[in-house]
Parts: sequence; C-alpha cells; structure tokens
Amino acid sequence: MRFALMLEPQQGLSYADQLSLARLAEHLRFEALFRSDHYRSFLGSAEQPTTDAWTVLAGLARETVRIRLGVLVSPVTFRHPGSFAKVVTTVDEMSGGRVEVGVGAGWNDLEHSQLGLPFPDIKERADRMEDELQILHGLWEGPDLWSFEGKKVRIDGAVFYPKSVQQPHPPIIVGGEGSPRSIRMAARWADEYNMSSSDPEACAEAFGRLDDECRRIGRDPATIGRSAMAGFLMGTDEAEVDRRAAEQVRTVGAPGTDPHAWLEDRRPRWILGTPDQARAMVARFEAAGVQRIMLQDLMPLDHAMIELAAAALIARS
Repeated sequence: MRFALMLEPQQGLSYADQLSLARLAEHLRFEALFRSDHYRSFLGSAEQPTTDAWTVLAGLARETVRIRLGVLVSPVTFRHPGSFAKVVTTVDEMSGGRVEVGVGAGWNDLEHSQLGLPFPDIKERADRMEDELQILHGLWEGPDLWSFEGKKVRIDGAVFYPKSVQQPHPPIIVGGEGSPRSIRMAARWADEYNMSSSDPEACAEAFGRLDDECRRIGRDPATIGRSAMAGFLMGTDEAEVDRRAAEQVRTVGAPGTDPHAWLEDRRPRWILGTPDQARAMVARFEAAGVQRIMLQDLMPLDHAMIELAAAALIARS
C-alpha cells in the first residue's frame, strides 16, 4: 500500500502551515501531499482564512525535493480548462515533474456565489468536466493546431508550449463515489480513480464497475490506478484515541456531539484507532483493490498524529 497525506487547508491553514506539513510528510516518506481546492472555510468557523490551492502548490514545488504534490480535486467551475492546463504544466515544471492533478465537477454552491463564480446544475458541470478532461489531453499530448469542439468549450488551432515535464502528461485523477458518469469519464480519460469517503465494500463494488467499463471501451483495467481518500484519526492507545476524538469534535465545530458516537459513525470508512486497528482497516482497503490511500487529516496541526501514522502504516507497508 502507498500513502499520501491529504490536507483541508480551508480550515485556516496558512502557507507556512502547509509548508511545514509538506516538509514533515516528505521527511516521513509519504509518497505525496494532496490538498483540497476550496475558497470558503468550513469544518469549523466560516471565518477561517483560505488559500488558493495551485498558488500554494507552486510555492511547495520550490520548497520540497522528493514528495509528489497534488490537488484533490480542482472543480472545473473554478478555472477555465485552457488556463488550468497552463497552470498545471507551470507547477509541474517548477516541481521538476512531481505534480498530480485531480479533476472534479465541484459541489459547494455557497463558495461559488460568495465569489461570483457560476454554479450551473450537475449535468452542465459534468459536461464541463468531460470537456476539461479531453482538453487537458489535447493540449498536453495533441499536435500543433489541435482543435476541439466540446459540449461547452471550443478550441481552435492550439499551440501549447512548454509541454509538461512528466510525459505524456501529469497523472490525472478523477474522484467520486462511484457514480456511473464519473466511472465512464475515468475509464476513458483518467490515470487513477479515487473513491471519496467510502468504505472498502463500496470501493470494491465501484472498482468492479470500473473494470467492466475499461473492458467495454478496450482499455486494460490494469492501466488505471485505484485509490481512496479516507479520514484518519489515530492514537498510541485507546485513551489517546478518545482524547483526539474529543479534540476533533471541537475542531469541526460540533458542540455537544458525543466523541464516541462521532467515532463510531466513521468507523466503517475511516482509518482510526490504535496502530493495530488502523493496520487492520488498511488491510481491508487493500483487499478491496485500493492501491493508494490519501489519509485525510482534519487535525493537521497535530504533527504527532501524522508521525504516528507514518510509523504505524508507512514503515509497515
């Protein structure tokens, strides 16, 4: 199993906080650092500072050496596909070829309306996402004067340089919870399919349908990676798990919530508990076909928990 650390910086993390975490993850031998792409804070106070995902990644690209860097996922509603393709290849060059790009349709209506960003219905957003996936491939891999007529975007005679450091392009990740359209798009355009907030059984079922779709279009299912973004909360013993659960409830702004009930609600899909319990859950994800786990950290300033995860999971994998 491979492991990435996944941050939610809209919880108020500054650039300095994210750099510290990136350097810690690199030191602890995480394969990659991913972060969300949001413009409004949530999971706690709505007044916490937020940062732009790709601006932060550009900085991290120059201040780290080995660790891969990615966004999971960038909504198509935030950036035009043409300019987005240029941003990604720029950061790829700045990192020496360590960028991964997650693409999604977007979901948070409020963070769009607060910034004047259009938020069409899910069909149009999915249409735009399908256009974007084709445009990324076309601009990065296509010949000079490549043109495209999509559902929502048209490109005429593109000349796109420089190409990305990674060839034929930076890895493209499509994320979702196993919807039929996300699986169809992933089978045709993605290098990896990421299941979000799903238990191992849901992952196995979705990956089975992904295999079927790959075979239907003539793609070898083995050529697409499978990953899961899973929340994690760990402690060296039950007492430390309980302490961190209580702190987590305070962090996400759920006053009056019973920490034990909060934990039990997440146990089917999170990696949580003592090291032995966490390793057992990782084994279940692995048996379901997951090749990489993005450990979604909702307590990112607790560096000791990240160090514990690395010692218990990465060192044992």
